[in-house]
Amino acid sequence: MRFKYLPHTADIKFKAFGKNLEETFANCVYALQDSLVKGKVKEKIKKKIEVSGSDLESLLYNFLEEFLFLFDSEQFLVSKVKEIKIDKKKFKLKAKVVGDSAENYEIKTHIKAMTYSELKIKKVKGKFEIVVVLDV
Repeated sequence: MRFKYLPHTADIKFKAFGKNLEETFANCVYALQDSLVKGKVKEKIKKKIEVSGSDLESLLYNFLEEFLFLFDSEQFLVSKVKEIKIDKKKFKLKAKVVGDSAENYEIKTHIKAMTYSELKIKKVKGKFEIVVVLDV
């Protein structure tokens, strides 16, 4: 299981899972896209993503916020995270993703922004779990 939705009174909340930090960050992207669009997104457009932060939480925040920016500015939806590398000491992330134009899909929900509300990154029994709340 990549992620699961959690109950929240007004926004979208999910928990993503992974065997390492990179896989868990990628699964957060999949949860974000699943919240945005109905159906499977085709792999037509390639993008490179580079973000940095002051800690892991801000790195994740900036990473997911980049996808919201790409959606709002370029109508880009992610289909797949092809590669992701996280420098845990410098809090830098590089990723290669593929996706398609949003004009080809039905949008489920407009997400206004990422939030720091309830944002948690933790290691449980050798695996990672991340909780995220999206402002809708």
